Amino acid sequence: MESLKTVVQGVAVHLVISRTYSLSMCMSLRYEPTDPYVVRAAFFTDTDEQTEWVLGRELLADGLTGSTGCGDIRVWPAVGRGDQAMYIVLGSPAGTALLEVPVQDVRTFLENTEALVPRGTESGHIDWELELANLFAKG
Repeated sequence: MESLKTVVQGVAVHLVISRTYSLSMCMSLRYEPTDPYVVRAAFFTDTDEQTEWVLGRELLADGLTGSTGCGDIRVWPAVGRGDQAMYIVLGSPAGTALLEVPVQDVRTFLENTEALVPRGTESGHIDWELELANLFAKG
């Protein structure tokens, strides 16, 4: 498989606590062409710990223009905010987080990923022999 570079972008987001209060935090988006369907989102607070979520790249892209996702991860554009913000909800047994994210940062990140792996060509970037070997090794 051809080695392609990784796309990484830091994004300042707000963890929405209530209608009038939110906390600023940093989110790092990471895309690796060898795992072309996913975006890894790492969240940092004022501690040294980070939390990482795996998001579908298509889910993130579709969330720029409409409501998408179900269950643990949902994404939608912020109504009444023009093209400025979008929301991401992350749910787990430990709780739910509502994040307000700048649309332009996500759009730029996705454009950079699509320059490496255009949407619709993801399966051509997977090392299927390696994936099958890993699958049979676990079986």
